[in-house]
Amino acid sequence: MSDDGITAFRIDIPEQDLAELAARLDRTRWPAEVPGAGWSDGAAASRVRELAGYWRHQFDWPAQQARLNQFPQFTTVIDGQRIHFLHVRSPEPGALPLILTHGWPGSVAEFAAVIGPLTDPAQHGGDPADAFDVVAPSLPGFGFSAPLSEPGWGVERTARAWAALMARLGYDRYGAQGGDWGARISPQLARTDPAHVAGVHVNALVALPGGAPGELEPLDADDLAALAGLRRWNAERSGYAQIMSTRPQTLAYALDDSPAGLLAWNLEWFDDYGEHPAAIPADAILANVALYWLTGTAGSSAHLYKEAAASWGQPAARSPVPTAVAVFPGDSTVRAFAERDHRVVRWTRFDRGGHFAALQAPGLLVGDVRAFFRGLR
Repeated sequence: MSDDGITAFRIDIPEQDLAELAARLDRTRWPAEVPGAGWSDGAAASRVRELAGYWRHQFDWPAQQARLNQFPQFTTVIDGQRIHFLHVRSPEPGALPLILTHGWPGSVAEFAAVIGPLTDPAQHGGDPADAFDVVAPSLPGFGFSAPLSEPGWGVERTARAWAALMARLGYDRYGAQGGDWGARISPQLARTDPAHVAGVHVNALVALPGGAPGELEPLDADDLAALAGLRRWNAERSGYAQIMSTRPQTLAYALDDSPAGLLAWNLEWFDDYGEHPAAIPADAILANVALYWLTGTAGSSAHLYKEAAASWGQPAARSPVPTAVAVFPGDSTVRAFAERDHRVVRWTRFDRGGHFAALQAPGLLVGDVRAFFRGLR
């Protein structure tokens, strides 16, 4: 079920696919909106129309494709599944390998602004001693790591695939970084391959209370605010996760057929449910959304939620690997809870950025990753 071969890959979306996308955007059948609803019922019509119009008339996919094609890309087959990945080697000798893992509704396009500073710090005002060889795979069922070969591609299996990928690339010791789903997969990679993972850096980590008596009493104001945000998410914003973790195939028919529908479905996260619209540039949002559309993976990407649903919120074996947690505004992360499952040795709270740290605060993210791994090289 494996093919040890590694094949060079280059993104090349046919012009006819872009023409079809334009035609579908032109034919969008817009739903009615309750007057004055704004974001209270979901993605606001005015915002979706704005971005759909930008997508149709101004967004330049060929430029985004060329930007991604600056990075060497490859595919390989692991455990029967095609895996696409960026592999950017540093010009610095002795660079530490680092595997970056994205989440949903993100993609490897999230990392375009951080790969250069990570691999070649000297060219970006940094210390050459902080250089990394970067490996950034597309999650199974996402983007060019599709189609899914079979069920079962959850967090644990993906972590095993990442360990196999790093071994296949010849890396005996490496670091891991990730946000969103990457913040679950990267620590699981450390549990899977502790002899080879030097350290784990995560952002957008969710750490849930365990239900022990009195566990909330020592929490400070920041912790309580994080818990309040988590409760709000669960009460008001978790519907997408409930659907994707139970009926992903039913959802797929709509998302894979309507680019405006896909944009609206993904936009809630990028716009922080209307609280910070335009915090991420339109081109960055649409580079991710277009990648899902042009690869037809909006539906298959949702299967990760279904595969992982059984273990969501369940305690995991504590990772033995040194772990750093970067906390950006909006993250529902409590250190006391994180330390149950992770060997936390660094905890950094930032006053700007957000869930998509590589897009919203790439300099802060790169700086924290460099500082953490500096002591583990």
